[in-house]
Amino acid sequence: MAGKGMRAATAGTDPEVACPIGPVVDIVFSRWTTPILWSLHTHGRQRFVELERRIARITPKVLTQRLRQLERDGLVVRTYHPEVPPRVEYEISELGRSLAPLFAHLSEWAADNLDKVERSRHDYDTDSA
Repeated sequence: MAGKGMRAATAGTDPEVACPIGPVVDIVFSRWTTPILWSLHTHGRQRFVELERRIARITPKVLTQRLRQLERDGLVVRTYHPEVPPRVEYEISELGRSLAPLFAHLSEWAADNLDKVERSRHDYDTDSA
């Protein structure tokens, strides 16, 4: 019994115990991570400028930061080609590709349900006014 009480107390205070997918959400679903991974998965290996063009409104500074974090997390592979001028390419890693079923499921959910979310928002906003 003491063990269960301890776990319940921990679950109430530790968000990772209360929601074990929390760390995954933090890694994968930050503001710019999902569009970067989606682009690399969909279009394959890309240079920085190509990613920048495909992801509207991302600044070069933020793109650099997110790519470094994704490389650190093992979701993106950075390849430096010592040419003149130097060339750097980014591609999704095997670990990053393992997220494809999750993204496919979320894409399907979005197609099936985003209109319902919009209707619900509209109804809520109309009722609140």
